Amino acid sequence: MTAAKVDLKDDDAYRAHRGEFRTLTVPERSYLAVDGHGDPNTDAFAVAVQALYPVAYALKFASKAAGRDYVVPPLEGLWWAQDMDAFTRRRDKAVWDWTLLLLVPDWLGADDVAAAVEHTRPKAPERLDDVRLEALTEGLCVQTLHVGPFDDEGPVLRELHHEVLPGAGFSPTGRHHEVYLSDPRRTDPAKQRTILRQPVG
Repeated sequence: MTAAKVDLKDDDAYRAHRGEFRTLTVPERSYLAVDGHGDPNTDAFAVAVQALYPVAYALKFASKAAGRDYVVPPLEGLWWAQDMDAFTRRRDKAVWDWTLLLLVPDWLGADDVAAAVEHTRPKAPERLDDVRLEALTEGLCVQTLHVGPFDDEGPVLRELHHEVLPGAGFSPTGRHHEVYLSDPRRTDPAKQRTILRQPVG
């Protein structure tokens, strides 16, 4: 009998509701990661995405061949700037820094990722050699669900950073984290679902 395909989103960290700011603890996770800077509506951002996915699918198919299949998880991103008001107020995309992420199952490790990168090499995606395996420990976080275009996140982030966190006695301790539950290529912007997460202390 074929083992059931694992959906990595079947996890508390991928649960969020619109209008609810929920506190949770996110354990250490491993991700495929690639870094960038500037406006995400650029070729540089698209090239970074295109470097991640071939490696992710090579990992998936190797894992399936070894007897453990899973659904490639949604794209995620860490976002930061020297002045975080560039996110919450001005939305000044030119100064944003980012790391794009794809979750790696806990039964796969550095050797598996290295093999997946080499398997992908004949396809020669740009920035392939910039893709790495990164461990991320976020710990205590507050997250919510944003429904709508990415450019409409500002009011939700302002509420999170200037009302919710101070009201609960929290302050940000890590980079702003987004989980893209919808594929923007196939989803009406008004229906896009994005988890907005902030590590706190």
